[in-house]
Amino acid sequence: MSPDEVTPRWFIDLDWYQPNHRSFSILAERCLCADCRERLQVEGGEIPAEELLVAIKDCCSREPGFITGELPILESIFRLFLANGNEPLELEELSKQLSEWRAGNPYRTSVEVLSRLLRSDQHYGLRQVAG
Repeated sequence: MSPDEVTPRWFIDLDWYQPNHRSFSILAERCLCADCRERLQVEGGEIPAEELLVAIKDCCSREPGFITGELPILESIFRLFLANGNEPLELEELSKQLSEWRAGNPYRTSVEVLSRLLRSDQHYGLRQVAG
C-alpha cells in the first residue's frame, strides 16, 4: 500500500437507514439494558440516535453479555460500533476488538471475513467512511 492510499474505515451510517426503509432506533433499542430502556422511553416516538449511542456506550455496553460469541458476526460488529460511540474503525482494529469481545474462533473475526461481511451488509447500515 502506498502512502497516498487511505486504509478504509467503517462505521454505522445513520443516513443510510431512511432511504433503505430501515430504522436505526429499532435496531439499537434492542441493545439497551433494562435500566436505559426504562429511562429513555419516549411515548409514541423513537429515541433519538444520539441518545441511544450515548446510553449504549456509557452504560449498556458494560453489561455482561453485550457482545458474545453466540451472536451473529454482523450483530457483534453493530454492537461494537455502538459500544465505541460509532467511531470509525479500520478492519484490523475491528478484528482485534471483536476477537477480544467474542473470545472465540479468530477465523470468524479475521480481516478477510469481516471485509466480505461488511461489503455485503444490507441490514445494519455498516459503511466505509467516505473520502
